[in-house]
Amino acid sequence: MSSIATAPVRRRSPRTAVLRAEARLFLREGGSLFWTLGFPPLLLVILGSVHSFRKYDPGLGMRLIDVYVPTIVLVALITAGLQAMPPVITGYRERGILRRMSLTPVRPSALLTAQMGLNGAGGVLSAAACLIIGRLAFDVRLPQQAIGYTLAFLLTVTASLALGALIAAVAPTARLATGIGMVAFFPSLFSAGLWAPVQSMPHTLREIVLLMPFGAASQALGQAAAGQWPAWSHLAVLAAWAVAVSAAAAHWFRWE
Repeated sequence: MSSIATAPVRRRSPRTAVLRAEARLFLREGGSLFWTLGFPPLLLVILGSVHSFRKYDPGLGMRLIDVYVPTIVLVALITAGLQAMPPVITGYRERGILRRMSLTPVRPSALLTAQMGLNGAGGVLSAAACLIIGRLAFDVRLPQQAIGYTLAFLLTVTASLALGALIAAVAPTARLATGIGMVAFFPSLFSAGLWAPVQSMPHTLREIVLLMPFGAASQALGQAAAGQWPAWSHLAVLAAWAVAVSAAAAHWFRWE
């Protein structure tokens, strides 16, 4: 008598299955992909094409385009955290998907983790594209203090996604999540220095902006890009925002 040995079937973990499914849906959202991955590099190309941005500014001690590359990196992270992620998560809760998931082996937290990971990865890819375009097209130096830049960048990613999770926690509908995200979006761009570099703002306004997460991030990334270690005060502001907003999002978040 002979026996037939069968190879064991490797089962995919529920979290992996959710991540794969969310990744497919994420890649199908053309509008979201454009604003997360395409808009920041495109904005950098537009700004870099302006002649005055490529001229040396004695007041800043560098070219405007050198100042704006860290700002456009922040635009990528702000867009991913405040615009792309909250309506998706709130929409799942609004349609009862999270409630139904709670009755299966797949926990709703797997979906939340997948969304944060995908949007975070989208922001990171967009930021990397901005750094590469800045270097190749406009001769902007890559960050000279790599460790400090990485630390400030990771804190900024965490703070941005935490803010997005907080919006998803308090917004009852996907439409309202989009509205709240838009309200937070433009002040975040302003504090990041999109309309005017933070260092050129009036003293009182600059001190207020530096207490905001993206104002502190703008300065920390700019310092690291120039070869300095980011000021501990800026890193502390980023860490405080990341911890406080994450705690608030966890406290107020509801699965149904």
